[in-house]
Amino acid sequence: MTKPVRVAMIGVGAISGIYLQNLTETFGEVELIGVCDLIPERAETGVQKVREMVENGAKAVIPKIYPDMYAAFKDPDVEVVLNLTRPYEHFEVTKQALLHGKHVYSEKPLAVDMEEADALVALAEEKGLLLGGAPDTFLGAGIQTARRLIDSGMIGDVLGATCAMVCHGHETWHPDPEFYYKRGGGPMMDMGPYYVTALVQLLGEAKAVMGMTKKSFAQRIITSTPHAGETVDVDVDTHLCGNILFANGAIAQILTTFDVYYSPQAQARFEVYGTRGTLVVPDPNTFGGPVLLLRPEDQAAAPKTDPALERKTAPNVYAGYKEIPLLFDYAENSRALGLADMCKALRTGRDFRANYHQQHHVLEILTSFSKSSETGALVPLKTRYTRSAPMQNNPLHGVLDD
Repeated sequence: MTKPVRVAMIGVGAISGIYLQNLTETFGEVELIGVCDLIPERAETGVQKVREMVENGAKAVIPKIYPDMYAAFKDPDVEVVLNLTRPYEHFEVTKQALLHGKHVYSEKPLAVDMEEADALVALAEEKGLLLGGAPDTFLGAGIQTARRLIDSGMIGDVLGATCAMVCHGHETWHPDPEFYYKRGGGPMMDMGPYYVTALVQLLGEAKAVMGMTKKSFAQRIITSTPHAGETVDVDVDTHLCGNILFANGAIAQILTTFDVYYSPQAQARFEVYGTRGTLVVPDPNTFGGPVLLLRPEDQAAAPKTDPALERKTAPNVYAGYKEIPLLFDYAENSRALGLADMCKALRTGRDFRANYHQQHHVLEILTSFSKSSETGALVPLKTRYTRSAPMQNNPLHGVLDD
């Protein structure tokens, strides 16, 4: 095992819990040495969680608490900054970390617009520093299995894809949901990264985007604690849909919305269509399955009458599909897997998978839906993209390939 890469976490909010757990208990090649949050109590709570895991047998150091992010950036022991701040804060935190000579792994998105993202990419390249970030769910067993099936020709040539994230917003469960409706928020910027990252991993480079978007409600009422009853003014579009044209000729349709009442069990949909079959990709906000495959030989006999004239019942839309066993590790919630992969690359010199090229390309796609909606035109993409290497199974869980 290589010497652990020393990491400082900036932002100890809602998403930090699973990072703290996985960095303490799973990924032994990463060492969390410090945390920082604008609200000191959050940093103290995070450290206490680590302390409890160590007391229960986890082999990890107890992280220190930095008084501010600059103390972390100036710490000579810190090699990588883990940026878990709110989306509109990503740019400044990442920028300052890079200026202080630190590699950065950021929660999604890379930045809230392309101007910020372009500046971060240029700075990282100028400094010769690694820059990458979430989502890393595409590294999990589910999407990696789907990629293997597509790359092996199991569904033939890819024709297109359809994906959707349908819900009525996060103010019913998130403890601090206001930022979801401010700059950098909305369903496409919040949940879209999971879907679009999976799309480019499965289909490759995108060339152009066309979209239509709207803001359905001017205000939202929070029903979750501790802000229950408070009203949030909505500043961003909350219902976005559109098409993505890929370099291989495939066309993907995507819908993300915070405006629709929908079953939580069905809010994620992701299908890829090929000349020889259809693949159902698991919820890209998860690391596991199921992965479902339908090929012509799996279909029932053709109906003898027009199906539109038949009496309908509630359908089992995936009847006849075969569930494919997962072919890779990391089916559980493995957030920080992308960080661990980047840290392994830092030690070995190989490429890493959740890199800024991917984040940059995905962000351009995400932001182009609103741009297209405003102009009524197809938006060509300027960023280029090459898929990163697929995952390799390693005998030791929590240790990445060389």
